[in-house]
Amino acid sequence: MTPVIIIFISATMIATSFLSGIFGMAGGLVLVGVLLAIMPLPLAMALHAITQMASNGWRAMFWWRLVRWPIVGAYMIGCGGALLVWSVWLYVPSKGLALLLLGTLPFVNRLIPSDRRANPERFRDGVGYGALCMTLMLLTGVAGPILDQFFLTGGLDRRQIVATKGMCQLFGHGVKLLYFGAIIDQAAAVDPILAGVAIVASMIGTMLSKTVLERMSDTQYRCWGGRLITGISAYYAMHGTYLVVLA
Repeated sequence: MTPVIIIFISATMIATSFLSGIFGMAGGLVLVGVLLAIMPLPLAMALHAITQMASNGWRAMFWWRLVRWPIVGAYMIGCGGALLVWSVWLYVPSKGLALLLLGTLPFVNRLIPSDRRANPERFRDGVGYGALCMTLMLLTGVAGPILDQFFLTGGLDRRQIVATKGMCQLFGHGVKLLYFGAIIDQAAAVDPILAGVAIVASMIGTMLSKTVLERMSDTQYRCWGGRLITGISAYYAMHGTYLVVLA
């Protein structure tokens, strides 16, 4: 990998970690699209997992007093069950299908009536969404849009959402790294230097975002977060459709 590409990836990771640090969302969506465009899927998934573990872990540490641990526990149980199932199948989708799933699922989720949507503070919903999000991570690399909608339907404030979702994502991306880096493809090991650059870039972006999040209101958070999800998801749905049609 050339120095120019490494610099480009580093700048993208800082920017996406900054974005995720403010909204707890969207940054991973942008990053996985960039990585899928320049490297093979298993390697892209492994590097994305390392970056997101650093970004979400650092973010959760900033706000650790606000983490809702019962929600995290339920989510982890669901993730573990999904991993057992997918470790037997070992399915890796094409890039086009991955992007198409990534872009369309948030819109499907919005079709569900508001009174039937899951509540992050209900244990069974946490387990169910843990299984769903882990499945999406193994198929598309991220589960942010669905997980974002899950948290936005509850009564948590913006900092509780960022903290709790960060801890959930830390665990989820760790499982994804195991799946793509060890189970799926033994050759998908990430260059240690590139991994180190990813971790540092993620931490920088997360630290820069803390002040912005503190100054933002809950209303602004929910409004702009929804707009980000819509815009990015629409792009990925169109791009994924284009790749699937060409294939």
